[in-house]
Amino acid sequence: MSYQMKIEAVRNSFRAALDSLTADSQAIEEVRVSYLGRKGKIAKLFALIGSIDSSERPKFGQLINALKNDCQSSFDEKVALLTAETKDSNEDSLDFTLPGAVYRRGSLHPLQQTMDEIKDIFTSIGFSVAYGREIDDDYHNFQALNMPKHHPARDMQDTFFVDDNTVLRTHTSNVQIHLMEEQDPPLRYIVPGRVYRNEAISFKSYCLFHQVEGLYIDKHVSFSELKGTLEYFIKRMFDENVKIRFRPSYFPFTEPSAEVDIWNEERNQWMEILGCGMVDPAVFENVGYDPEKWQGFAFGMGVERIAMLKYKINDIRHFYQGDVRFLEQF
Repeated sequence: MSYQMKIEAVRNSFRAALDSLTADSQAIEEVRVSYLGRKGKIAKLFALIGSIDSSERPKFGQLINALKNDCQSSFDEKVALLTAETKDSNEDSLDFTLPGAVYRRGSLHPLQQTMDEIKDIFTSIGFSVAYGREIDDDYHNFQALNMPKHHPARDMQDTFFVDDNTVLRTHTSNVQIHLMEEQDPPLRYIVPGRVYRNEAISFKSYCLFHQVEGLYIDKHVSFSELKGTLEYFIKRMFDENVKIRFRPSYFPFTEPSAEVDIWNEERNQWMEILGCGMVDPAVFENVGYDPEKWQGFAFGMGVERIAMLKYKINDIRHFYQGDVRFLEQF
């Protein structure tokens, strides 16, 4: 067989392989290696040059180069065509009128929503927001708040002790002491945060919960100002027509003291929502304030209790179980 016939045989074989080529990547690679690879059929034609008469070698080399270029060009065009057809086929299979995938949206936890609303109400009437340590010493959590060691009021708060002198705070009132130690009056702050008590977990109690402490200190502060502040807050938080009552109570760090209830129409009973009172002069003396010059009031509320009443939730444990079915309602 002459060298021209061998070249044409490779050309015809390549064209046949190219005609039957599909978009399969493995088949494309096999054709490329078989004809255009370093050990392919075209490369083997170059190996025949040494056996051809020297006068025919230049022409034979030109024909092989032309074959190689022709095959490479045809191969590239075929691959480009197959790639474009595959892309068009994939695009045609998409229905852009179909609705997209629906991803679940997150939201703020109901306790955080309640906390934010409380903060917004008080900051709108001039209160600043302060935060403080959740692990504190016995002095700031108890003694400076007029509860010395072995004081009966300590039994009201089942405390987690880290050691003999360190506790997980049982109320955010500890920050009240830090603020008064660090700043001169007048002061007007609310203190939101987590508190901890060693209580049995039930539908109405948990081992941790959230409080918002309020503190206002200035000259000539009166109980009527405390009453007006809390009435404004409660009506903003619940309803303008909500029924409110103040009743006498006892807290070691306020005197006189009161608890505040609102009327619950569904349960047909009064529900306690916060405690309050005028800051006891002994607390002022503990932080170096002159009780003859300065007066103040303080209040504290449980955020869980507020949220349960506002959103009609009957079990405090719902807030901490991470049940998406519950959280999605808010």
